[in-house]
Amino acid sequence: MEIDTSWHEWKKTLGKAVDAAEFVGMSDDLINKIAYQLGEFFADKFDPGNREQRLLKEIWEVGDEEEKRTMAKMIAKMVSKDYVH
Repeated sequence: MEIDTSWHEWKKTLGKAVDAAEFVGMSDDLINKIAYQLGEFFADKFDPGNREQRLLKEIWEVGDEEEKRTMAKMIAKMVSKDYVH
């Protein structure tokens, strides 16, 4: 299955999810854990819909668990800062 969305829309959607998690009081650690789990799920189940997502998937696939956790944390941080509240 392909995720057919623009890079900016994808980041906006993730940003809304991170914002909602923060609003309900989730800790950064829990948000990062969920981001890692979603990264594993998306890398396994979906084809990237654009070149930026393809790059993220390729980097994810070569990373070890620690690198993937760091990447998930960085993506959550990036989309949180990009999302206009």
